[in-house]
Amino acid sequence: MSSRVFRVLRGEVLLSSAFVALLLLATAPSLPAQSDLDAFMQDVLAHRDDNWKKLQQYILDEHEEIQLTGPSRIPIWGEKKDYTWFIREGFFVRSPVKVNGASVSESERRKYENEFLQRAKERDRRGLSPGPQQSDADARDVDSLIRQARQPQFISSAYFLRFRFEEGKYALVGHETIDGRDTLRVEYYPSKLFNREQRWTDHDATSKDRARAAELERMLNKVSLITLWIEPKAAQIVKYTFNNVAFDFLPGSWLVHLNDVKASMTMGQPFPDVWLPSNVDVAVTLTIAVGQYDVRYGLQYHDYRRADVNSILRIPEAR
Repeated sequence: MSSRVFRVLRGEVLLSSAFVALLLLATAPSLPAQSDLDAFMQDVLAHRDDNWKKLQQYILDEHEEIQLTGPSRIPIWGEKKDYTWFIREGFFVRSPVKVNGASVSESERRKYENEFLQRAKERDRRGLSPGPQQSDADARDVDSLIRQARQPQFISSAYFLRFRFEEGKYALVGHETIDGRDTLRVEYYPSKLFNREQRWTDHDATSKDRARAAELERMLNKVSLITLWIEPKAAQIVKYTFNNVAFDFLPGSWLVHLNDVKASMTMGQPFPDVWLPSNVDVAVTLTIAVGQYDVRYGLQYHDYRRADVNSILRIPEAR
């Protein structure tokens, strides 16, 4: 084959390849731009905050479980407790029902309720908030409602995964099915998840304290990852998890090495178009000289019902 013919054939092959590549680019589905994803996530987090506003309209039953296991996963200690919530004197009150399967006596239950109510009243008088502090305007708007005096404590317990919107910190990973729902899996790489600056008002802190805390928070933010599963049509978070992926920088790691911390929350629909927390799970793994220890903590919220100032204490069935 002459060099001229070869050059002609090579040119045709290159031209055909370029045409095919252009055709594929034209027909391939385009990925959402980062600006579109940011706008979508802003809408999603607005829906999330609306859910927490609705949470104050309900009372519920609560199951709490904690378990500590040692090397070779040998159980060391554990507890299971059941509570119910009701309203007394305008305050949400938590009432113990069972501890490790045994019913709580009437006297012990009344004592716990009275002490809980007293703490709630003191918190109301001080005007303190048990929830996290935020600085941006949107968060303040939500906090103004969530941090009301007399708020149910289960709001602050369930709201530990609250975080502010940070533009450009999200990435769409793909699709996954959660409880039969097609969801978008989105990863969030926070830079301001840990921020103590708004919490220094409770005491005088030296510049050295502030610098040390700022460095620790910077490193915690650097190794944090939040994964969200979102139902796209409703812009509703179905589940989200929080992971710290490395802790070698923590002081004292030569003595106690914190291997992993993972917290997750699953949302449910106890009523049509009303999304409320269903499960909260926290897992901590650490290692000391004698071996690995695991701590598992879980909360289950169930039997939601409308809060009423005339609510009657209802003892839930054994679970």
